[in-house]
Amino acid sequence: MEILASRILIRPVDYAKSVAFYRDAIGLAIAREYGAGTVFYAGQSLIELAAHGRADDGSTVPFPGALWLQVRDVYQTQAELESREVPIARVAQQEPWGLHEMHVTDPDQVTLIFVQVPDDHPLRRDTRS
Repeated sequence: MEILASRILIRPVDYAKSVAFYRDAIGLAIAREYGAGTVFYAGQSLIELAAHGRADDGSTVPFPGALWLQVRDVYQTQAELESREVPIARVAQQEPWGLHEMHVTDPDQVTLIFVQVPDDHPLRRDTRS
């Protein structure tokens, strides 16, 4: 499998406070903002603060973070991992925000989110004015 891009995904308890921390206190530049999140440049990586993705029951259980790994074809990646007997925590599916995602959990319970970005998704468009 070929990893095309990656980022650390954090779902903070207080989104606005965390954005201010990374932007103002730490001084990270914003790579992109979307309705429910902010992505910061962090050297050769990215840090995404997401205000979405809470548990289905609306609880505020702490989210330890995740590693976001972009692949060309998430369904092929799932088949490859299954052939290696890697347990799939959540099968590949298209999300309401348009990305195709699959989850795997590492031995320390860190979630790896494998992501396929469709050709027509805003992440593939030049958003500069």
